[in-house]
Amino acid sequence: MDATMIWAFWGVSILFILTPGADWAYAISGGLRQRVLPSVSGLWMGHVVAIAVVVAGVGALLERFPSITLALTLLGAAYLVWLGLGVLRSSGTVGEATDVPVGSSGRWFAKGIGVASLNPKLVLLLTAVLPQFTRHDAAWPVQGQIAVLGGFHLLGCAVVYLAVGAGSRRVLGARPGAARVVTRISGVAMIGIGLVLLAERVAELIH
Repeated sequence: MDATMIWAFWGVSILFILTPGADWAYAISGGLRQRVLPSVSGLWMGHVVAIAVVVAGVGALLERFPSITLALTLLGAAYLVWLGLGVLRSSGTVGEATDVPVGSSGRWFAKGIGVASLNPKLVLLLTAVLPQFTRHDAAWPVQGQIAVLGGFHLLGCAVVYLAVGAGSRRVLGARPGAARVVTRISGVAMIGIGLVLLAERVAELIH
């Protein structure tokens, strides 16, 4: 593969990862609940699932049938709103028992997979942006190129989201008041992102 294409995509991928959004909000919530590894592992696995789907060729199917992408986007947006409401409902208990993990690891892991794999931004990155960094005349098949590029994306996800989750725990763990504020902001962010996405898709359907 052309190293230039790999580094170019990696730059785009890092910008995507460093942009605060639903993944960040979830990693922060996991950090404040002493569930850094389960929450980040879930997010990471959600990205693995999404990349595997694209490698399997479903990405081309999504491009051919925009209605499927629309349905996934609506589902992901609704899930973010639901998850954000749950974060807001539980925000009042953050900091009351900071030494006690909240929620099972399996539940945090499973929710993380949903947050990441249904993230509309990730769907667009993998189906609309990533293919532009592949070449049909390269020695490797397109699926192999997508897998390599996806691997670089996964590496960035692991590093950044672990730093976000662990950093939130370290910085805010001893500040219950600030932790509750950040948790509420995270919940509002999830709801806001979900509502904006829903509004955009509804507007597209109307027009």
